[in-house]
Amino acid sequence: MLLKQQHSAFEKLSQLKVGALFMEAGTGKTRATMELINSIEGKPRVWWFTPFQTKENLRAELNKWGGLDCEIVGTESLSNSDRLYLQLYRKISESWNPVIVVDESLKIKNSQANRTQRLIELGKMSTYKLILNGTPLSRNLLDLWSQMEFLSPKILGMGEAQFKNTFCEWVQVTYTSPGRHRSYTKEFIKKYHNLDYLYSLIEPYIFESTLSLSIGKQHHDLSYCLTDDEIAEHDKLKEKYLDDEMLLARNNNIFLEMTQKMQHNYSCSPEKFDIVKGLLKNDDPSKFLIYAKYIDTHQALKDEFPECRIMSYGKHSYGLNLQDYNRIVFFDKTWDYAQREQAEHRIYRQGQQDDCIYYDLTGNVGLDALINANIEKKEKLLNVFKEKSLEELKVLL
Repeated sequence: MLLKQQHSAFEKLSQLKVGALFMEAGTGKTRATMELINSIEGKPRVWWFTPFQTKENLRAELNKWGGLDCEIVGTESLSNSDRLYLQLYRKISESWNPVIVVDESLKIKNSQANRTQRLIELGKMSTYKLILNGTPLSRNLLDLWSQMEFLSPKILGMGEAQFKNTFCEWVQVTYTSPGRHRSYTKEFIKKYHNLDYLYSLIEPYIFESTLSLSIGKQHHDLSYCLTDDEIAEHDKLKEKYLDDEMLLARNNNIFLEMTQKMQHNYSCSPEKFDIVKGLLKNDDPSKFLIYAKYIDTHQALKDEFPECRIMSYGKHSYGLNLQDYNRIVFFDKTWDYAQREQAEHRIYRQGQQDDCIYYDLTGNVGLDALINANIEKKEKLLNVFKEKSLEELKVLL
């Protein structure tokens, strides 16, 4: 039996040849997509594009519901291989009623990217098209243009430039590299306009669903202290990167590099391991996922906690169905709210029988506190970095 939201998705999109399933992780969009494809008369050929690291999990999910005869293609491979693109172009052009599904459709948000342009070209030859994404709508409306253009240019009826001018208020800022006499221009969106009109254009083709389960979610913040050496290195890195000469030399584009190095410095702090040992002492280690950011931290965790599953944000935040676990330790923090949200949904999803418990490890440094505050506000740390003076940043970090 289909779940309520899956049935609603089928009812809305089954009469259309194109559509978007913007359903939160765990609400069963894969099953709903299978039902939509199986409702097509005849036996159409299906190509399912998904992030490369999720291909095996997708196949297992399809088999769980009876299987689907389709070719699963890694989205990244489409941009990296001309040979693959030409093969797909030939196969789709020669097929009867071809179907293209694009999973994690925010992967095609950049209209200038090779894979986006190639998917749009392949889509022109496809009779049926579906896009799937766990985030109902991106906060950057420009992400919508490429996705709707893939489904059908008739939905919006406008090019990207007109779309931007109709719905976005934006400014251009020109930067000049010190000593190099080179300049480059960036665009920043200030606000959005005409959103009711935009929604009226896309609403007939999209189905949105949020996750509602009877189980609970618990969040625990566990504090730890860095060693004296880690504190000294932390302060050293802060002074190095927040130096006027360094900022000028890098044209202020050093935020990611700075936070990565500062976090890496205390990623394997001894007290963090002691906290996890304490958690596992009174619980079942096989129920734990541990998220970490750095290769050496991953290895250290695997050596210390072989019964647990060690995860990375970039590789393991999307497309995995892990409801056999119900505890997550965020060993390292991420400032990317989307990654954090997707990581939580690896266990909080349909099929989970137990309450989900999340443990955040927070060090006694300003960077961790800043990440916590911005995750709660769903903002990007980069915005905070731009808005603060050097002296304010030194106090915060």
